[in-house]
Amino acid sequence: MKVFCFRKIATGAWSFSLYLSCLAFFNLAPSATAAEFQTLKGHGGPVMDISVSPTNGIVATASFDNAVGVWAGRKPRWFDGHAAAVKVVRFVDEKHIVSAGDDNDLILWSLDDGSRRRLEGHTAKVTGLAISPDGKTIASASWDSRIGLWPVEGGEPTFLSGHNAGVNKVAFSADGAWLYSASVDGSIKLWDFAKKSEVRVIERNGFGINVMVLGGGNSNETWVAYGSQDGVTRIVDIETGERLHDFTLERRPILAMALSPDGSRMATGDGHGYITVFDTKSWSIESDFKAALKGPIWALAFSKDGELLHAGGIEDIVYSWPVEDLGAFDPMAQETPQFLRKPEDMTNGERQFARKCSICHALSPDGGRKAGPTLHAVFGRRAGTLPDYPYSETLTGSDIVWNEETIDQLFLDGPDHFIPGSKMPMQIIARPQDRIDLVDYLKAATAGQETNGETQ
Repeated sequence: MKVFCFRKIATGAWSFSLYLSCLAFFNLAPSATAAEFQTLKGHGGPVMDISVSPTNGIVATASFDNAVGVWAGRKPRWFDGHAAAVKVVRFVDEKHIVSAGDDNDLILWSLDDGSRRRLEGHTAKVTGLAISPDGKTIASASWDSRIGLWPVEGGEPTFLSGHNAGVNKVAFSADGAWLYSASVDGSIKLWDFAKKSEVRVIERNGFGINVMVLGGGNSNETWVAYGSQDGVTRIVDIETGERLHDFTLERRPILAMALSPDGSRMATGDGHGYITVFDTKSWSIESDFKAALKGPIWALAFSKDGELLHAGGIEDIVYSWPVEDLGAFDPMAQETPQFLRKPEDMTNGERQFARKCSICHALSPDGGRKAGPTLHAVFGRRAGTLPDYPYSETLTGSDIVWNEETIDQLFLDGPDHFIPGSKMPMQIIARPQDRIDLVDYLKAATAGQETNGETQ
């Protein structure tokens, strides 16, 4: 392998999957043998999901910035194609990943050439993905209350209905015979995958179930663990439905859950910024770590060797901590994101920008990898004309020029009425003075050369 990799380096004859394999061989992937604290930086919005390849340990991340990152060492390769926040990403095999999110679509990506195939059919956001053990089927969980089953090689999807509210997560059994689904309706259902039919309800909970993992066996799982909106982490016997263990730490909701590759540890992340690690044999708590000073933990994943725990939250950074010594490291979000600053620390105009705009838009000339285009020098700029930003068709060639009047009208009507078909999320600022203060703040903060209807 060493000679092969050096030969490829010398000739430049690379595919991306070969590159990743050689990185893993030389221990350059994020799951390197020595467990050391590290960070992955580059996203332009909160990190919503993390996936680790079970074959080579490469990390993939999904973000509010509408992008997927695949990390070769500390350097990302970006996969842009979603029209809204990406909520979930999974490795299909060494050469493919699949992602999904708030635009209702799945995208199947080739890691070799970056080509993509869009999988359409859901009518609401997709929050969960799972890959069948044979790698032939992608299962998706959507807030349209359905589960989608998508052939990896192509073909029409099958949709399973049975939940009466949004589906948050799906998981295959290790043998591929069963599919599990967890829903906002508070239930976990068991499905016969071959027959595409519901078998029974495993659990009913009074609150929505956000996350779920299976464990307890090599070929046949014996328990399902889930985290719910009321802050409960619960372990249930799959066969009998008996509630085996309950953990309530007065922190809600439970937003992330991950199982180590050998099944010996389970980690949860909550809305208060804590990561809790459990020993799955004794069901004792190994550590309860304040992982984020500000905001929730949305994403968790163990490294391939189980020695690192990758986490994402309100920041645009992935933090990776050695599992054995979580408490020895500083938490994430040392600096308060603008949208979480105290109102009394900002002027009203800055406060409106922080709450309504800052998570998607930057004020600097480069703009970073935010979900929306930079607002630098926005006054006098014709909408949809900033170079290199993938605008929706609605805005491309628009006649709108951004000025005091059009920005005021945007937030008076809301983007969905002012620019129907825009990718901008619904935002309305009802009070006239709040809109005046926002416009005044933007005029000062985005100051640049007036563009007379053209880009700078």
